[in-house]
Amino acid sequence: MVYTFEVAVDSVESALTAQKAGANRIELCAGLAMGGITPSHSMIAVAHQYLNIPINVMIRPRRGDFLYSDIEFEIMQRDIDYTKSLNVNGVVLGILKSDGSVDIDRTRILIEQARPLKVTFHRAFDMTVDPFQALDNLMMLGVDTVLTSGQQDSAVMGLSLIADLIRRAGTDIKIMPGAGITPDNIRKIVEGSSTTEFHFSGKATVDSLMQYRQPNLPMSNADQLSEYQLIIADEATIRAIIRNVIG
Repeated sequence: MVYTFEVAVDSVESALTAQKAGANRIELCAGLAMGGITPSHSMIAVAHQYLNIPINVMIRPRRGDFLYSDIEFEIMQRDIDYTKSLNVNGVVLGILKSDGSVDIDRTRILIEQARPLKVTFHRAFDMTVDPFQALDNLMMLGVDTVLTSGQQDSAVMGLSLIADLIRRAGTDIKIMPGAGITPDNIRKIVEGSSTTEFHFSGKATVDSLMQYRQPNLPMSNADQLSEYQLIIADEATIRAIIRNVIG
């Protein structure tokens, strides 16, 4: 059995850690704590320079919902053009209409623009009003992969829907579970879905190496991490997830 272990990272250092741990594809983004947004062009270029496994680049102009303005759509198009110029493996995107359906027209434009790169429709899928209609639309559009938690907080909680989606998709499109995957629950996902593709971050929060620290002066909202905490890919966690799948 050939498995794909895609690790979501928001730094080149974490991407290299994931590669070392056995990941065979990277989802490269910025702002992992907010669900991931488009990384800088420099980050994409440096990752492409140093990695020797495929890279899928997040195309998401901001956090929040997936209903985008004309300007935001133009930004997405320009980011796809740049990403395509580097000849990476693929792009990761998702656009919805205000009624919770897939924005078919705009998604088609972005897919055509991205080719021949692979296209993953990300967890905007989990915000759709009808996941089966959304899947049918994405198959019609020729999307390669759908990333989903089964419209739940985690892939384990959404496992029933994920299994149904896999059956409906057949060989026309890949369904990739993601969200909350850990070494402890990965076997349940394998056995409950028969999937061969997995998306996870394997992340850990570590303390900054800064010695001088400015107290009581947060640079972001209170619900975000401290400036003196970093989210990184954890090699041991990634290795454990992979080991619990392939033995």
